[in-house]
Amino acid sequence: MFVTPVEAQVNLTVHKEILPNGLTVLLHPNKQAPTVSCRLFYVTGSVHEVPGKSGLAHILEHELFKGTKKVGITDSIADAKFMATQDSLQALIRPAILAGDTATVKKLTAEHDSVVNEHRKIFVKDELWSAYQAAGGTGLNAFTSDLMTAYIVTLPKNKIELFMWLEADRMQNAVLREFYSERMVVREERRMRYDDKPTGRFIETLNSMIYEAFPYRVPTIGWPSDIMNLTREMADEHYRKYYKPRNAILVLAGDLDTTATMEMVKKYFGPIPTGEAFPPLTIRDPEQAGEKRLTVTRPDAPNMYALTFKTPEVGDSILYPLDIAEGVLNGRSGRLYKRLVQEEKLAVSVSASNSPNKYISEFGVTVNMRPDADPAKVEKIVWEELEKLKTEPVTERDFQKVKNRAYAGLVRSLTDMENVATMLAWYEMFGDYRLFLNWAEQLNKVTAADVQAAAQKTFVKEKSVAGFLLKK
Repeated sequence: MFVTPVEAQVNLTVHKEILPNGLTVLLHPNKQAPTVSCRLFYVTGSVHEVPGKSGLAHILEHELFKGTKKVGITDSIADAKFMATQDSLQALIRPAILAGDTATVKKLTAEHDSVVNEHRKIFVKDELWSAYQAAGGTGLNAFTSDLMTAYIVTLPKNKIELFMWLEADRMQNAVLREFYSERMVVREERRMRYDDKPTGRFIETLNSMIYEAFPYRVPTIGWPSDIMNLTREMADEHYRKYYKPRNAILVLAGDLDTTATMEMVKKYFGPIPTGEAFPPLTIRDPEQAGEKRLTVTRPDAPNMYALTFKTPEVGDSILYPLDIAEGVLNGRSGRLYKRLVQEEKLAVSVSASNSPNKYISEFGVTVNMRPDADPAKVEKIVWEELEKLKTEPVTERDFQKVKNRAYAGLVRSLTDMENVATMLAWYEMFGDYRLFLNWAEQLNKVTAADVQAAAQKTFVKEKSVAGFLLKK
C-alpha cells in the first residue's frame, strides 16, 4: 500500500529570514558531508524584458563573470577609462550602422577593437571562477530562465565566506567588460542552439503559438535582431536597478551552523541597498480561440510530434492529479510507451510532462517518431490515451505505483544537497519553498475521480497546441 498522509509529510529543517533590504535567505543544515551547496537566484528573466530588449537577462548572466571593480582587473582607474572610451565609440557606431555608412562603421569598429585589446592587458582572466576552484568549489555554473538568473557552486564548509564575499561584491560592483564581443558569443550560441538546429527553431516557434500575449513566448536567449541591438548601457541600467537584494533569493544547504551563517549573510549582504522592484506583471493570455497546429518540414529534421495544453500556475490543486496523469502516461511502463513504442512500433521514445510554473503552467506530450511512422496515426493514439484518462478511472494498481514511485523519487532527491538547494530556491521563486516540501502530502490526497476531472478539464482539443517536425 502507499504511505499514509502522515508518512507522506516531508520534514526538512529550513530557516527562512528576510533581511531589512529585502534579501530572502533560506538555510538548510545537513551534516551528511562537509560541504555546502550555495545558490543565489536573481528573480529576473525574460518575462521582465520589454520589446526590443529580449536576451538582456541572459547576456547579463554572461557578463557577471567578467568581474567587478575588485575582481578580474589589475587597475580599476584605467579600467573605468577604457570602458568610457569603448562606450563613446559604440555611441558613434550605432547611428552609422542605421545610416548604412559601412566605411565609418568599419573604421570605428577597428578603433573600438583596438581599445578592447589594450584593455585586456590589465584583465585577470576568469579570476572569479579561479577563486572558487582554488577553494575546492565544484558544480560551478550559472543559467537563465524566463523567471530568474541563477549562480551556483558547492564549497567546502569552511569556504562559504568566500561565496558571501564574491557574491556580495558581484551584486554591487559588477563591471560589464567586453560587452560587445560577448554579444557576438551569445549570437553564435543562439545560432547553434536555435537558428541552425531544427528542433530549436521548431520548439521556439511552437512556444510563440502556445503563448499569445504572455512573455513566456519570448525566448530567454533573445530574438536575433534584439541581441545585436543590446547595448552595454541597457544591460548596466538593468543590473543597477534590479540585481539587488529585494529581487534575490540566497539558499545554502549542507554542513552549516544557522546562527553563524546568518551573521555572515548580514555582514556581507545587509549593507547593500534594496534596489527597485519590477513593475507588476499584469499581462495574461486571452482564452484560446481554438486548436492550433504547426507543421515544419526540413531535410535535417527528426520526426517529432508535440502536444501542449496550458494549465494553472504552481500551487493550484489541479496540478497534483495531473502529476498522476503524467505518471500513468510516462516511462517505460507508461501507457504511451506501451502503445507507441512496444505495440505499434511507431516511436523510439515518448514522454509526458506536467510542468508547474509561475503564472501559467504546461502539460505536454512529446513523441520521437520512427522515420517510417505515420504522424496521423501517432497523433490518434496519443489522443486515445488522453481520452481514456477522461472516461476511465485510473486503476488502483497504476494509481499506487505512480504515487509510490513519485514519493520515493522525492525522498531520494532530498539526500542530494545540490538538488535541495536548487529546489528550495526554485519554489521560493514560485512563491513559497514549502510548495516543494508539501508536494508529496498533496499528491497523496489525490483520488481517481480527481485525475479524471483534471483530464476532462485539461485535455480539450480546442485548447491544445499541436506541432509536427517532419523530415522533408
